[in-house]
Amino acid sequence: MTDFGFKLSKSSTIDLSKVDTSQFEQLCRLEPGARTCISCGSCSASCTAGSLSGMSMRKVLLSMQRGQDIKPMLKSCMLCGKCTMVCPRGLNTRNIILKICQIYD
Repeated sequence: MTDFGFKLSKSSTIDLSKVDTSQFEQLCRLEPGARTCISCGSCSASCTAGSLSGMSMRKVLLSMQRGQDIKPMLKSCMLCGKCTMVCPRGLNTRNIILKICQIYD
């Protein structure tokens, strides 16, 4: 077989009809503001932990909506509140993080 300098990778498509979104729905019942996130990335840009550990409120919410594991990201959050100050929607991101921690405990 000839090698043309590339290889095929497994698809990373997520079938949302097969994803367990129960934890995200539980979060939205506890903190309805979580549903209004527009994933703009302002929180990620201001996050002190984000530049070192990959922590991002945006990634946390998107991962929860996709049914993915977010525990490693939550461990690096310092609850400093910078993301709350820059959020254009005015989300209380600190409270959202605390509610997510309650769900996973």
